[in-house]
Amino acid sequence: MTGVAELSAKLASGEVTSVALVTQALARIEALNPKLNAFTDVLRERALKQAASVDQQRSQGVLLGPLAGVPFAVKNLFDIQGLVTRAGSIILDKQPPASQDAVLVARLQSAGAVLVGALNMDEFAYGFTTENSHVGPCHNPHDLSRISGGSSGGSGVAVAADLVPLTLGSDTNGSIRVPASLCGVWGLKPTFGRLSRRGTYPFVNSIDHLGPLASDLSGLAWSYDAMQGPDADDPGCHATSVQPVTPSMTQGIAGNMTQGVKGLRIGVLGGYFKDNASEAAMDVLQQAASVLGAKQQDVLWPDATLGRMAAFIISASEGGNLHLQHLRDQAAQMEPLSVDRFFAGALQPATWYVQAQRYRRVYRDKINALFADWDVLLAPATPVVAPPIGTEWLTINGQNQPCRAAMGLLTQPVSLIGCPVVCAPMWPKNESLPLGVQIIAAPWREDLAFRAAWTLAQSGLAHTQPAKALS
Repeated sequence: MTGVAELSAKLASGEVTSVALVTQALARIEALNPKLNAFTDVLRERALKQAASVDQQRSQGVLLGPLAGVPFAVKNLFDIQGLVTRAGSIILDKQPPASQDAVLVARLQSAGAVLVGALNMDEFAYGFTTENSHVGPCHNPHDLSRISGGSSGGSGVAVAADLVPLTLGSDTNGSIRVPASLCGVWGLKPTFGRLSRRGTYPFVNSIDHLGPLASDLSGLAWSYDAMQGPDADDPGCHATSVQPVTPSMTQGIAGNMTQGVKGLRIGVLGGYFKDNASEAAMDVLQQAASVLGAKQQDVLWPDATLGRMAAFIISASEGGNLHLQHLRDQAAQMEPLSVDRFFAGALQPATWYVQAQRYRRVYRDKINALFADWDVLLAPATPVVAPPIGTEWLTINGQNQPCRAAMGLLTQPVSLIGCPVVCAPMWPKNESLPLGVQIIAAPWREDLAFRAAWTLAQSGLAHTQPAKALS
């Protein structure tokens, strides 16, 4: 798999042009997407025009950043000018096309990255498997019979299959980290509110995050740096206008992360996270802990089960309310794998939602107190490697779990208070499929998570691999 850093170097040296690189990406998408079902829209003419503009600027001696000329794609809940933002649903097909690009799409393009298309996802982002009944499931490029994870499944597959080296996804309860884990790529869920959500279709306004997936850590860092910045019109929590200044803002993540883990207090989460992890998940966790020099095993994350329960209630309530009119008028056209959950959320008592949000404050205070003792905490990203498409139940440490919900067992408790997480691609010793490790830091301290990720990457332990099913 070709990393963003390698492509950036080739573009800067003139070894390859952006037009040539984008042409190659478009050809690979055309050849492989029928097997993978990652792309829902391809922007051939627009991409080639943007690539030609980058090449012209480079030929004129314009100083360009590391993403200039690099192709990328986005989950189809991001607005793309001229396309209908479908969010994985046929219900939105007749909506008017977007009048402008989403803020994060525009910021990446301002950095010179070239948009080539939109990507498959679970309908309305409610799912962890991207088994979309309307356009078909995403297929894991390491084993086409297995799920990609979700809801940003197309985003994970497009990077893992080397269709593009960089994508954007969303993460409410794990929707970047789950496909990053199952597809074996790098993923970032930033702090809640760090990146603007303007121009994206929401799922759960009080928990939604946006972030990148990439073929290498440099691409993850460069894209994050390019997308940072306040946005007074962010429809989310407006935290981007008041976020504290951290090293990731003043120095850039890419420049800061090479400090590595010297001086960092690193712990390994046990308890709930160990109880819900398979042998393969524990294997990659221990590999990462050893390289990073974790100071303590079995650190307890307070009230993880209650945190997950609160996230479930909030997600169902907000999701059900958002789609109340769809449920009344067009339920038969909604995703059969998730429509019952939307109904259940719409019917939940309001008191449940209020109590869950009240508990969220208590939960946040407990987790913030935990970070008084730790800079970085480690946990598996998914309980198991990618199961076969259509799997209904998983057995994890003797407990039967519903597959589509269980893929978020280890991500959902972390999302509720908005901690930043880098998901590092790891490879269990006795498995042929990847399984990621979550590198978790306190809110607004993405820089610390990236420093630990850099050490894992430098060790060679965390890395992407060519897609086995496509070789």
